[in-house]
Amino acid sequence: MLGLMQDWPLLMHTVLDHAAAQHPKREVVSRSVEGPFHRTDYATLRGRALRVAQRLAKDGIRNGDRVATLAWNTWRHLEAWYGIAGAGAVYHTVNPRLFPDQIAWIMSHAGSRILMLDLSFVALAESLADKLPQVERFIILTDAAHMPRTTLRNAVAYEDWIAEIDGDYAWVKVAENAAAGICYTSGTTGDPKGVVYSHRSNVIHALACNQVDAFGLGSADRVMPVVPMFHANGWSLALAAPMVGAAMVMPGARLDGASVHELVAQERVTFSAAVPTVWMMLLQHLEATGGRIDSMNRVAIGGSACPAAITRAYQEKYGVRVIHAWGMTEMSPVGTLCSVKPEVASLATDEMLRLQAKQGTPPYTIEMKITDDDGRPLPWDGTTFGRLKVRGPAISRRYFRREEEEILDGEGFFDTGDVATIDEHGYMEVTDRSKDVIKSGGEWISSIALENAAVGYPGVAEAAVVSMKDAKWDERPLLILVMKDGAAAPALSEMNAFLADKVAKWWLPDDLAVLDEIPHTATGKILKTRLREMFKDHQPAR
Repeated sequence: MLGLMQDWPLLMHTVLDHAAAQHPKREVVSRSVEGPFHRTDYATLRGRALRVAQRLAKDGIRNGDRVATLAWNTWRHLEAWYGIAGAGAVYHTVNPRLFPDQIAWIMSHAGSRILMLDLSFVALAESLADKLPQVERFIILTDAAHMPRTTLRNAVAYEDWIAEIDGDYAWVKVAENAAAGICYTSGTTGDPKGVVYSHRSNVIHALACNQVDAFGLGSADRVMPVVPMFHANGWSLALAAPMVGAAMVMPGARLDGASVHELVAQERVTFSAAVPTVWMMLLQHLEATGGRIDSMNRVAIGGSACPAAITRAYQEKYGVRVIHAWGMTEMSPVGTLCSVKPEVASLATDEMLRLQAKQGTPPYTIEMKITDDDGRPLPWDGTTFGRLKVRGPAISRRYFRREEEEILDGEGFFDTGDVATIDEHGYMEVTDRSKDVIKSGGEWISSIALENAAVGYPGVAEAAVVSMKDAKWDERPLLILVMKDGAAAPALSEMNAFLADKVAKWWLPDDLAVLDEIPHTATGKILKTRLREMFKDHQPAR
C-alpha cells in the first residue's frame, strides 16, 4: 500500500518561489564588487534568476550542462546560482583561491561551457583562457559602465546579457534527483574530486540546517554568509535563508575585520557563518576599536576547529552564542553542530567551553559512527578514537567521472578521513585527520587538540602541530607558532608549562618552531603537507 500524498519534487527553484511569494520585499543587501551597496528583494531576485535561466536556454544550455561561476557573495552570484539550476543546468562554483593550474584542471574536468565571473577575476580568466577551450562564453558579473576591455571569448556584461530577453519564462522541469551543482574538493592529496549535488539533496540539507538546534533561522533573522558560495554550497545559507524568508547580507570581496564589522553594525546582522580566521580578524578589530556587534546573537564557526579562546571572547564579552560546526564538501557540507542538549545544560562555564570545543551532534538526516581500521564499530565513550564515517541523503556516494571507485563501506557509510571520538551524549570531536594524527609509542596524539590549546597562550596568533621522527617513540609532536605583532615567542619549557593542565603529559611537544606565516590551503585550512615537507628533517634541540 502506498501513501496518497502529492508528488511534489524537491527542487531548488521552489525555495526561491516560496521566498518571493511569502517574503517578496525581504531585503538582499550586497557590498558590490564595484564598491557601492546594492539593495534588492526576493521577488526581484526571483525575476532576475528567471531571466538568467531564459538567457542560458537561448545560448544553448540544456539539462545537465555545467555553467561555472568565479565570484564572491553578491546578489548577482545568488540569482545566477538559482538561474543556472532553474535552467536545468548544473552550477559549478569555482574557488578562485586555488592555484591557477588547479582552476584550469577542474574547469576542464567539469566540462563547464560558460563561465560567469566577477571583475576581480578577469585577469585570472584571461591568463587561463587558452587552457579552457570548452568555455564558449565569459559573462562578467557587472554592468556596461564597469565592463572592462578584455580578450575573453564572447565576453559580455551580465546586465546587458540578461537585458536581451523578456523574462517571460518558466523553470525547466527536471527530476528532483537531477544534478543541480558540482563542487570540487580542495585536492590537498591527488587531483581534486568533483562532488555532485542533486536538487533533492540540497533542499533536504537546507531543511536540516534550519532545525532549531542547527542554524535555527527564521524570517526575523538577517543572515550574513561570510563563507563564500564557492565553499561547498556556502554552507547551505543560499537556500536556508530564503527558505524561511530571512534577509540576506552579502559581503562581496571584502572579508577583513573592519569590513565585516561595518556590515554587522550597518545592516543589523543577527546570524553569520565563517571560518575561524574571519572571526579572529573581527575580534581583533573589535578589541582595537572598541566596536560593538549588538545585533548579532549567534555565529556558526567551522572549516577548521574553533579555539576555545574565540568562543569565550564572543560569548562572554559580546553576548554572541558560538555554534561550532563541522562538515565537508562531500556532506553538502554541514555534518554536525554543537548545540546544548538538556543533559549538559548545567555544566559550569569552563566545562561548557570544553563541550563547545567539540564539533557537536548531527542533525536529523545524518547517521554517524566510528570504527577501527578493520571497520569494527567502536564505543561512544568520549575517549576511544576511531575513523569517522557518515551516511545520509545529502552525502556523496560517488565522485564525478570516477564512478567506478567505491567510496562507501558495506553499510553505505562514507569514510570522512577524520579521526574522532563520540561521547555518551552523541557529541563528536574530531581529533585529527587520519593522515595528520601523530602515532607515538603505539598511541595517538591529537594535533588539533594541541593546536587549540597552544592558541590560548598569550601572544600566539596561530599554531600548527606536525610529527617529528623519533627513534624511540616513532613520532613526536613539533609545535609551530606564528606570534602576534610585537609578541615574543615562548621557550619550549614555558609553553609546556602552560599546556601541562590542558593535555596529557605525554602529548606535550618535544620541540617548538616559530614562523612568520603558516601555509594554508585555498579553503583556509593549515596545509600540513607543506609543513611536514618543511620540517621533514627537523631534530629537536637537546
